[in-house]
Amino acid sequence: MTEPNRFRWYELMTSDTEAAGAFYSHVVGWKTEPVGTDANPYTCFTVNDIGIGGMMAIPEEECDRASPGWIGYVAVDDVDAYAEKVKRAGGMVFREPADIPGVLRFAVVADTAGAPFVVFRGKGDDMPEIAPGTQGAIGWHELYGGEVDTAFPFYSGLFGWTKDEAMPMDDMGVYQLFATGGEPVGAMMKMQEGGPGPQWNFYFCVDDIDAAMARIGEKGGSVTMGPHQVPGDAWIVQALDPQGASFALVGARP
Repeated sequence: MTEPNRFRWYELMTSDTEAAGAFYSHVVGWKTEPVGTDANPYTCFTVNDIGIGGMMAIPEEECDRASPGWIGYVAVDDVDAYAEKVKRAGGMVFREPADIPGVLRFAVVADTAGAPFVVFRGKGDDMPEIAPGTQGAIGWHELYGGEVDTAFPFYSGLFGWTKDEAMPMDDMGVYQLFATGGEPVGAMMKMQEGGPGPQWNFYFCVDDIDAAMARIGEKGGSVTMGPHQVPGDAWIVQALDPQGASFALVGARP
């Protein structure tokens, strides 16, 4: 069982797995590894032979109502108990707890504003981790949801996450950093009119933000914001992949 109450897996649901795999391999540097069956195909994304996430196709019967996108998995010690905790805290359960035999137990849930995520418990050894900042690692977790005064207590009550610095952003409200046991790993803010959300957005680490931006365009993606400098002498961009899934990058500007 991996260390609980943190994001530990990231999954892309997409309309074209072959094109998406080629895109993220080119832009972020991930390797792709098919691990599913012909009946249930699944692809892992790996960094230095360590799995950080996966990808699967949107089922044909859901293509008309489901859009490509990323979802994060939070490790917990008891999936059924946490699904009930989500309900009691005012969230929603989109898919009741279920097993992928020999792999994990999971439930698809959402917070009080409707931002989806997954709670899961793996079956087997702890998942290895990648050193922070490594090309292809996940460098930041950003929630665009409801009011921060509502969103933070929901996640804090579930997972014990703690507040870090609160950064005022004028008319956009507060950008509330949070930690899951050490240094800040993400932030929460109210979704803006006309902007994305409710959703979690994930920042993938790259060594050179300008080179990565160029690679986005080379494979048919588009940059929607940035580059902007952020604390820690890092730069960020937000983007869409060719199938329309939103993601973000964080890295240096040599």
